[in-house]
Amino acid sequence: MTTLENRPETRFPTTPATPDEWLARAREVRTVLAEGAAARDRAGETPHAEVQLLKDAGLVTLLGPVEHGGGGQEWPLAYRVIREVAAGDGSIGQLLGYHLLWFWAARLVGTAEQIEAVESEATRNQWFFGGAVNPRDEDVVIRDAGDHIVYNGRKSFSTGSKVSDVTVLEGVLDGTETHIFAIVPSQQPGITFHDDWDNIGQRLTESGSVTISEVQVPWDQAAGFREKAFEPRVYNTLNVPTIQLVFVSFYLGIARGALEEAAEYTRTRTRPWLHGGQERAVDEPYQLDLYGDLASKLWAVEALADRVAEEGLAIHRNAWEVTPQERGEHELRVAAVKARATDVALEVTGRVFEGLGARATATELGFDRFWRNVRTHTLHDPVAYKRREVGAFLLRDELPEPTWYS
Repeated sequence: MTTLENRPETRFPTTPATPDEWLARAREVRTVLAEGAAARDRAGETPHAEVQLLKDAGLVTLLGPVEHGGGGQEWPLAYRVIREVAAGDGSIGQLLGYHLLWFWAARLVGTAEQIEAVESEATRNQWFFGGAVNPRDEDVVIRDAGDHIVYNGRKSFSTGSKVSDVTVLEGVLDGTETHIFAIVPSQQPGITFHDDWDNIGQRLTESGSVTISEVQVPWDQAAGFREKAFEPRVYNTLNVPTIQLVFVSFYLGIARGALEEAAEYTRTRTRPWLHGGQERAVDEPYQLDLYGDLASKLWAVEALADRVAEEGLAIHRNAWEVTPQERGEHELRVAAVKARATDVALEVTGRVFEGLGARATATELGFDRFWRNVRTHTLHDPVAYKRREVGAFLLRDELPEPTWYS
């Protein structure tokens, strides 16, 4: 079995009401995803059923307004939900994380009226969001066509592509340096997803390239614009620390999935070394040291991630008044946890093999997918620059300047 279509339907009769209930729901989803995850990774099929599972579980509207059927929850819980889902399947954890980020993008840059319109529609209709916003590419060009704008161009990456209901576009107004975000239907003649994502990890994220041709958007749907003029605020720059914490969440989730799956294998299948003097692998001192070391490091970064998420809550709750100082201090803490999560996730997913044994390298088991998933996405932006942000503050009292990556 390689797809979720081959298993009995998973029913979720009630909507969670508390953070604990939402985490329990996320763990249910994790359990479903973990079954057959290695086979689905090898098959690399478009994860329509996996996204439908996220919808059925209510996770896609976790941040949505309660009055429209959403969970009404906030980012600290959302990060933990992403972590749980990623423990079952790293690709689906990334898809959920990116979806929640783009769902929230209306709050990031939109006017009050746009926020209400987008969140109500997205929640009621359970839109699943994708995004074509890779800043390393040449910018998509936007033409002013009177009462609407027109997007044209290409992006190398568009995570969520074929499984998304709507896609966030970003480009630059022709002849200016003005960036404009907009939400458009994914399935339309002007958007071509090239289905060319063929990387070693995160194989089910639908992150291939996209061509955008004559996609029209009314000016009143250009995020944050009134009368063709953008209304800036400091909160507009929270995209980087927020998405970096999304990254941290699925890195740590993948690492936890690797550690717990490996521990189960060691408990039940790993044979003790014939010269070790132990009858069970779980009694060998080097196994106890290995798992104790990896778990301690993972728990420490999880605790730091939770703390940094809570520290950022005041900024999200005060979106219209946040100061550059508050934003800069938060980004520093995010940079620190991103650096540690990257290192620990790579270490955990690589070193678990030391506790498994040679038989566990069988392709069927798929233990390599955890490392491949982390290794693939941790190359998104160089972690050395995150450490540099922290060092520059410590040594020179410099706060990071807001950019696409800081």
